[in-house]
Amino acid sequence: MQEVASPPAAVTGDAIGPPEPVRDPWLWCLIVPALFALLASVRLTVLSQPYFDEVHYLPAARALLEGGQYMNREHPLLAKELIALGIWLFDDGPLGWRIMPLVAGTIAVGAAMRALWHASLDRYATIAFGALLASGFHLFVQARIAMLDIFMAVFLSLAAWAFAAAIREPETGRWRLAACGVAIGCALGSKWNAIPLAMLPGLAFFGARMSAGRRRLLTSRRGVPVPGVSLIEAFVWLGVVPLGVYALTFLPGYWLGTQFHPSPLAGELFPFGLVELHAEILELQKSVMAPHNYQSTWPQWVTNTRGIWYLYEFADGAQRGVLLIGNPLTMLLGLPALAWCAATGFWRREWAKVGVVVGYAASLGLWVVAPKPVQFYYHYMMPSVFQLAALALALSELRQVERLRWLGWAVPVASIGIFALFWKVLTAAPLDGPMSFADWTWIAGWR
Repeated sequence: MQEVASPPAAVTGDAIGPPEPVRDPWLWCLIVPALFALLASVRLTVLSQPYFDEVHYLPAARALLEGGQYMNREHPLLAKELIALGIWLFDDGPLGWRIMPLVAGTIAVGAAMRALWHASLDRYATIAFGALLASGFHLFVQARIAMLDIFMAVFLSLAAWAFAAAIREPETGRWRLAACGVAIGCALGSKWNAIPLAMLPGLAFFGARMSAGRRRLLTSRRGVPVPGVSLIEAFVWLGVVPLGVYALTFLPGYWLGTQFHPSPLAGELFPFGLVELHAEILELQKSVMAPHNYQSTWPQWVTNTRGIWYLYEFADGAQRGVLLIGNPLTMLLGLPALAWCAATGFWRREWAKVGVVVGYAASLGLWVVAPKPVQFYYHYMMPSVFQLAALALALSELRQVERLRWLGWAVPVASIGIFALFWKVLTAAPLDGPMSFADWTWIAGWR
């Protein structure tokens, strides 16, 4: 097993001795996602009718299989294609609807862990991040429902893994950058919310190469972040390839609308409809939706003060509920962790910390400036991933202080404990009665 030196300990009076070699936690990157999948599969099919936004995306997925109308036109096609794949494989029922989100959520946990490992070479932070992410509510709830966000999340996680690994292992940098570009294109093809994060690898490569002061900036293959790859080549992998893959995800759209006209020439996107469709998507994204009981704003997301009941009704023989909030403990601790990573990351040039802060700012910043008038807490899923990564890195540093070492495991264990406390309303378990929601609505904004 290859070993690498761990990052240097913080210089404090209480610092622990010299760092020991750190082994790649690859086995944990399999164990944690496997446990996540096992837990997320509990009662996956118990809700026999579509709930929450499944009512929008399942008809669109069925239309893809039948060659019907192009439905749910405000979003790209790939996530709906993957939902349709699940229906094709496992029939048009609860398992077919939700199996692909479960697979995507499971891969997202493992890929995010690998990304943090390659970025930080911090074994503890990688394992803790997996535990925090799996018990953080967001990915868990989204992995159990046929919505688009979990597919965007998995492809962004795969892109982050490929990009971080390309920097860490430049001898494999070329194919990893290509894989990053493909994953970015798939993320964009799942949901446009990926746009600000999709831009970061290319911008990071450009900024790093600029900082190296190369005289032949565009053509030189020397210097960070990936020696052996020129800026022009990086533009191909991180700019051209994503756009090409993104365009390819719309291919089924050329056959939509051919249900009664079995010819591609009758498809809704033929011949130049892809360009027109994007103008329509943009207009639909900006259109004013009717006010919704569960709409919220980004300050409420950051403070975890406004949740969404995806379901709360008598269903399948019992009172059941599915609540989306953030884990109350880690969403609170993650905020000072982000501040700590920002301060120490930029000061010490610790790029893993800088990366999670920039990722958080980019993914949240979209919703600060977005013209979309009605927004929901599930839009905070990607910022929450970076927030939990920041918490894992901060806890790793605290472990270097002897009297605070206990926090390194206390926080992940407590996160799992709170996850267990909310288990019933994360998995649509039978509840005692119509007023059971009060057991979990600790503040008014969670009602």
